[in-house]
Amino acid sequence: MRTEPVTFLCERKIRGSMKLLLLSLLCIIIVRAQDSNLDIRGHRPYDSPREPRPTYRPPPAPVDSGVVYRARPTSPPRAGQLARRVVIQDEGGCRHFEEELGVMCPTGCQLQTAIVKQEGDVRRAVNDLNINVNNLAQSSNIIYRHVSSMESSLKDREKASENNKNVITEYTTELEEQHSFIKENVDNNIPSSIRLLRAALDSVRAKIQSLESAITTQKEYCHNPCTVTCNIPVVSGKECEDIIRRGGDVSQMYLISPDPFFKPYKVYCDMTTEKGGWTTIQNRQDGSIDFGRRWDDYRSGFGNIALPGSKKFCEVPGEYWLGNDKISQLTKLGPTELLIEMEDWEGKKATAIYNRFTIQNEQSNYRLSLSGYRGTAGNALIDGASQLFGENRTMTIHNDMMFSTYDRDNDGWFSIDPQKQCAKEDGGGWWYNRCHSANPNGRYYWGGAYSKDMTLHGTDDGVVWMNLKGSWYSLKRISMKIRAVFGQSK
Repeated sequence: MRTEPVTFLCERKIRGSMKLLLLSLLCIIIVRAQDSNLDIRGHRPYDSPREPRPTYRPPPAPVDSGVVYRARPTSPPRAGQLARRVVIQDEGGCRHFEEELGVMCPTGCQLQTAIVKQEGDVRRAVNDLNINVNNLAQSSNIIYRHVSSMESSLKDREKASENNKNVITEYTTELEEQHSFIKENVDNNIPSSIRLLRAALDSVRAKIQSLESAITTQKEYCHNPCTVTCNIPVVSGKECEDIIRRGGDVSQMYLISPDPFFKPYKVYCDMTTEKGGWTTIQNRQDGSIDFGRRWDDYRSGFGNIALPGSKKFCEVPGEYWLGNDKISQLTKLGPTELLIEMEDWEGKKATAIYNRFTIQNEQSNYRLSLSGYRGTAGNALIDGASQLFGENRTMTIHNDMMFSTYDRDNDGWFSIDPQKQCAKEDGGGWWYNRCHSANPNGRYYWGGAYSKDMTLHGTDDGVVWMNLKGSWYSLKRISMKIRAVFGQSK
């Protein structure tokens, strides 16, 4: 049996299909011709007045020439038996995949060529896919570990949260107990305490009003300087040394006149100590006079010169400061010596004597000059505090210093803070350095010993002579007396 080419078989099938298509069209035309009387609206009707009549053009004749294959002899399959596949060989040993598909399908060689061409791309795609799969696996492992870590952390946090809840519950319970305790105290104890405090406050207010009344009375009483009615001795002189030479040998208040062009003034003369003739320029004995005064007060003087005693004259010295102008005037009359007498609260006495003592005038801020110490109290004014050494001790020397008060700062403490002033912190006017080893014009403390808590500024602001009793002991008595040196060498 002859084997026909596959191409011929495909063309034959195509021609058969075209015949069937033409036969179908012919049937449709015949049916439409039979139904020409029907009112069909899907077309566009002809308008005879406006449009020319169409003419019929016959279609071209179908192809009726070419390769004609003979029919393929086949035997029909018997019942229950499959048709045998016919293998059609092509040139070069290649064959089509299926006989029924015809030559339109590629041969095995063509498929092999196409597959070989695509093998490289497929391999690269597979390799890329393997790399992506590996990366995805690594990422999945990382994500898994991260999720595991987060899960562990979440469990820890849940555990910590549970513990915190327990702690909060405990604190809440304790807080409720404290609240109940406080509420009970507020409701029961505090009202009674408030009543007690109000009673104490009313008592304090009454005492304050009583003190204010007493202060007002004292202010009215002391509006003018205190005066005494003592008889003043007839004898007088330039100063107390001159008076004792004129026969005034009793310690009491006298009138002196250092300069005939100025008004005489009263002083207390000590005619018994160290052969007498001492003019008292300062005296502290009972704290009755406040020495925290202004510059003008220290310039003119303040306090009580003397008080009447058992006799009919003023033989008892009072607390006072004679005045810087008067002291300067007296020390400029000639060589002057200074006697400082002290007594503690146990009755022990000490002295400091300086052979030369001079005070300059107000233009020089009453600068102090001293020399020639002797005595038992310690040379605080020239050598400074014996408890200190070096630069710290130098800061407590009073010699060659200017006078300072809280409203006129001339001390050796140079600070940018205006509140850092020796006179403000140490309670009086004095020849302060930075600040003192002696403070005769400080605050008067009863009993001697005092502490920082008792002071206004936390400083040793008492009536202090450091070389005798230290910084935190306020003397019971201290007095400063001067005497002219006439033809004597001391």
